[in-house]
Amino acid sequence: MAEKYEFIQNSIKIDNRTLYQIRALKDFDSVKKGDLGGFIESEKNLSHEENCWVSENAHVYDNVQVYGNARVFGDAYVYGDAKVSGNTQVYGNAEVYGNAQVFGDARVYENTLVSENAKISGYTWIFGNAQVFGNAQVYGNARVCENAWVYGNAQVSANAWIFEKARVYGNAWVYGNARIYDNAYVYDNAHVYNNAEIFNNAKVYEDVQVYENAKVYENTRIFGNAHVYGNARVSGNVHVYGNAHVFDNAQISGDVCLGYIPINFNCDFDPYESFKKILDHKEIFPILLGIDPGLDKMISERLR
Repeated sequence: MAEKYEFIQNSIKIDNRTLYQIRALKDFDSVKKGDLGGFIESEKNLSHEENCWVSENAHVYDNVQVYGNARVFGDAYVYGDAKVSGNTQVYGNAEVYGNAQVFGDARVYENTLVSENAKISGYTWIFGNAQVFGNAQVYGNARVCENAWVYGNAQVSANAWIFEKARVYGNAWVYGNARIYDNAYVYDNAHVYNNAEIFNNAKVYEDVQVYENAKVYENTRIFGNAHVYGNARVSGNVHVYGNAHVFDNAQISGDVCLGYIPINFNCDFDPYESFKKILDHKEIFPILLGIDPGLDKMISERLR
């Protein structure tokens, strides 16, 4: 195997390590013989095979492996035990470190941090001040950008976008054409997919599923085993929890709390509070109990 680069005397010190600038020994891809590259610590950092290259002011060191057709350039730093491969591009002020893996046709740039055991693959774009870390996986055509964070064991895939100051973590999974943005949080075992959107200060967590064309926003909290789907809209200070389903064209807003019931109509009131007011009229109990002898038990359970 013919070597494609050599070290020159120009060197820098980083973390008590010496990195040397490289120079191309032959033409390959867009690199010409004699072109100066970036700084690497040793030959294990940059393969002599295929078209991978480190250029401009990029720094690659520790146990990093850059191979395939990957490019690291700009002011990017790649260190630790990270691997950068495929047709990946890491550039700008991006940092990739820890045991992170970036591969496929991914783009990591601007002020992005990819660290720990994170995996970035496919045609993903990670940019802005975004952070992907922990055991998180971002793949497919997903986008994580601006000040968004994806971490823990979270997965973001397909055409999903996480942006602005959104947070996706825990075992959450965001996929399809879903969008999570503003200051929204999706975490625990929540799934958000299809064309669903979570935004403003909304939080979706525990075992919730939000999908199809549903939108959850403002200060809404969706938790428990609740499902929100169809063309449903949930906003305001609404809490949807338990096994509640909000679906079809339902629009729920205001200071509503919904649990354990299906809702496919519009409301801006709390049905439990309304139920309590009805039951304040004691004359209704004989009527209700005449319909179902076990109804008194059900009522007491609902009103706990």
